[in-house]
Amino acid sequence: MERPLIEVCVDSMESAREAVRGGADRLELCANLIIGGTTPSPALIRETAKLGMPVNVLIRPRFGDFLFTQDEKQEQLEQIAQLRTLGASGAVVGALRADGTLDAEFLTACREAAKGLTLTLHRAFDVCRDAQEALEQAAALGFDTILTSGQCATAQEGAALIKQLVLQADGRVTIMPGSGVNADNIARLHAQTGARAFHLSAKRTVQSGMAFRRAGVPMGLPMMSEFERFVTDAQAVAAAKRALAADV
Repeated sequence: MERPLIEVCVDSMESAREAVRGGADRLELCANLIIGGTTPSPALIRETAKLGMPVNVLIRPRFGDFLFTQDEKQEQLEQIAQLRTLGASGAVVGALRADGTLDAEFLTACREAAKGLTLTLHRAFDVCRDAQEALEQAAALGFDTILTSGQCATAQEGAALIKQLVLQADGRVTIMPGSGVNADNIARLHAQTGARAFHLSAKRTVQSGMAFRRAGVPMGLPMMSEFERFVTDAQAVAAAKRALAADV
């Protein structure tokens, strides 16, 4: 049986290098992971692809819900169409209609734009109306993978639904648990769900090198310090890989 896959979500070259050093099998590349991820720059995609690791690129124009305007849809389709020339292996997309169903028309257009690339349905799936129905739609649309926390805050909390989805998919689509996956629970999730691919960020906090620090002037999210950031930890990736290998 093919060994399970570990995909690491990264939003910088530093994190990408750490993920590769830790033994990741694949990268999901985004920007702004702190807000759930948005589409990374073409330069970051190109440079990350040079690491020689399969790179799936998140296509998401903004923070917030997955009900997109026509302008946002056009932006995403153009970004998907650029991925092949930038060296990406796949696209990670998702969109919903106002009633909570998958936006099948737009996702069909994404499938066409992504010809030659793999296609992952991101965690828009986790806020859709009916997970079983969405899985069947995703399979019919030609998705290769569904990234999901089992419609809960973490994959561990959603393990029961993830197991149901793995059984329902029956190999037609890879069900990949994500959210809160780490070395401490990845083997348990494997045993509980039967999933063969796992998604994690393996983050550690890095303090800023700034000696002078102006207080009270937030540049974005007011609850976050401007003087710390999150970076993938190669040791955390390696630990997750060891834990998973021990359970196989």
